[in-house]
Parts: sequence; structure tokens; C-alpha cells
Amino acid sequence: MKKIGFVIPWYSEKIPGGAEMELRGLTTHLHASGVEVEILTTCVREFSSDWNENYYPEGEDVVHGFKIRRFKVRKRDTRAFDAVNLKLMNNQALSDEEEKVFTEQMINSDALYSYMREHSGEYSLFVFIPYMFGTTYYGMQVCPEKSVIIPCFHDEAYLYIKRFKPVFENAAGIVYNARPEYELANRVFDLSRTKQIVMGIGMDTDLSCDPQAFRKKYGIDSPFILYAGRKDMGKNVHTLVKYYSEYIKRQKSELKLVLIGGGEIELLEELVREKKIIDLGFVDISDKYNAAAAAELLCQPSKNESFSLVIMESWLCGRPVLVHNDCAVTRNFVCEANGGLYFSDYFEFEGCLNYIGAHRDIADEMGQNGRNYVHANFSWDVIIKKYLHFFDEVSGNGKENSAG
Repeated sequence: MKKIGFVIPWYSEKIPGGAEMELRGLTTHLHASGVEVEILTTCVREFSSDWNENYYPEGEDVVHGFKIRRFKVRKRDTRAFDAVNLKLMNNQALSDEEEKVFTEQMINSDALYSYMREHSGEYSLFVFIPYMFGTTYYGMQVCPEKSVIIPCFHDEAYLYIKRFKPVFENAAGIVYNARPEYELANRVFDLSRTKQIVMGIGMDTDLSCDPQAFRKKYGIDSPFILYAGRKDMGKNVHTLVKYYSEYIKRQKSELKLVLIGGGEIELLEELVREKKIIDLGFVDISDKYNAAAAAELLCQPSKNESFSLVIMESWLCGRPVLVHNDCAVTRNFVCEANGGLYFSDYFEFEGCLNYIGAHRDIADEMGQNGRNYVHANFSWDVIIKKYLHFFDEVSGNGKENSAG
């Protein structure tokens, strides 16, 4: 197999979470297994930066022993893009002309696309992540027969952009992070000619945790629920805070809510003052794992996930999880693993907490079920073996495959 080029709008070792973290882990482990990989990206710093600004110098860099090629971005009409993007953020459909504005005025690099055309013979495959950016939309059209996408699809307005349909339907391969994502994609697109696989994200499964070290360091002796992640509306953490606040009033419980991660959210001052809700902000990764091991459970209330690293980390630390029923991906993980519970409204939330509190042995069993599930499906040796097999099939070196 020739080298594989991974295409992403921006890339840095310092960008936390999301597609960047997924790609970083995948390319590093593929390289370690002997695959020649490269990252093809723009000179933009990160998602929240000005997409007109070339922060990094154009050219080649080497990280973890493989190349990163950076290309300058095309100048864009930010105002025009923001106007149509606002409609999408409000779940409004776009006209054909507005869709054209969206794809043409978001992040793009003509230099990147030219490089791919001129050097396509050097690569077995180009792998694109995630789905909604110009580098994916236009990049996949350069060599559709060599294009694999790791889309990270959500059921959102962006998914239904009509311009995306012929591009994704002509992909050589699609890799999904979870089965509900595969099911969603096949409802929206005709992928009968595309090789597909449900893969998931690789995990370092040998992490260590010390629940007592967390309790001692932060002075938390009472049982607690843990939330780990960004504190914003998109993660639905406000619902968790609201439901927990109601739970404390109704149940007179000693159960606390511990929040870790960046962002801000409005909290009831009384509960903060009484140390019922404890917001620790950013913590070291070791503290994060120790907190997961010390918690009664981890609550992941987001309704919009294509995977969830914090759920897998909680299971690796031996604790069950509580997720929102409206997130097909996280609910599916909980059901497949038998590693937790899910809720739709406050009273189901209350019932789940009471059940876990009254059945510690079953909670421990759920945590162990989850741990076994992660090891069987998402350890790096399992994931890399699946990727190598799939890449062989898509590039013509293996047998045909349907979603696994």
C-alpha cells in the first residue's frame, strides 16, 4: 500500500478533543504499525481562529515521525458565510445559492486541492475528517475513487445540504464512529455503492485511576455525580444542573454534583455555597480519571454526539454512565455495553439516580460491563487491525465489506 493522506481543515498537537484528537490518535498508531501516513491541512490555527489568517507557515513539518503538509487558505467572504451559517445553526434550510455561498466561503485551500491533483498517484487513499468543511467537500471531488471520509455525522441542518449528497454518495469508503451514525447516513444518502464500516475511536485502555487520591486532593467525602466536558448549551449540561438542583430539593440527598472542564454555566449560588455543586474547571488528566473512578456515575447529558470519550473513560475506570435518551449514539453505547442507564425527563433522571444509589452491586457490574466493552471494541490494537483491513478493501487490495 502507498501512503495515506489524512485531510483536515486545521491541525495541531495542542487542539483538544473532537476530530483533531481522533485524527491524532489514529495517525500516530497507524504510523507505529508501519503505515506511511501524512496529514494534509491548512495554515489556519484552529476552528475558533480567523479562517482568512495563515497562522502557520506554508510547507512541511514532521511530528511523531510523519509529515504534516500545510497549505495557505483561500480568502473568503466572512460576512456572507456567517449569514447563511446562522440559518443552518437555527435549523433553517438554504436555497441553492445559499448552499453555494456556504461551501465556497467557508475554509478552503486551492493550493491543497492542486497538490492532491498533482500528487494523487503517490497516495493509496485520501481520508477526510470531518464532513462539513470545504477541505472535505472540495477535496473529495479531486479523487473520489480514493476518498474515504470519517464524517462525524450528527442529525443537524448541515447534514441535509443538497450539495453534499453527490459528493458523499461517490465516496470510496465511509468510516463511522457508532452504529446510529451509520443508520442516519443511510437514511439521508444512497450509499449502496460505497464501502462502509462502523469503527469507533481508538482508546488507550491501560489508564490508571485512584479514587481516594481524588477525594483527598479535593476534600470530597460524599458520593457525587460527575460531569466531564465543555460547559455550554450545546452539551446540554444546563439540563443536568437543573435536574440535579431539583433532585436535591426533592430527595434531601447527600449526593453532590462535580463539574470538570472548561466553559461557564449559571449555577445556583446557594448550592455552590453549600458545596452541593462543585465546579473544578480544568484538571490534570490524572485527576480526571481519579474523579471518574470516585464518582457514583458519570452523567453525559448531551443530545448530539457521534462518540463520547468521557463515557469510555468512565467505563475504563469501572463506573456506570447516565445518558440522555434523545442521543441515539450514547444510548446505543449504553445498551450495547449494558453499562448504564438513560433518561428522557426529570422523573426518569431521579429514578435512575435512586436506582444506582440503592443497587451499588449492579452499578459496579455496569461499570465492569462497560470496561469489557471498551477493551473488546476500542482498544488500539483492535481499531488499527480493522482500519488496515478496511483500507485494503477500499484501495482494491482486499475483499468487499459492508458495515461491521
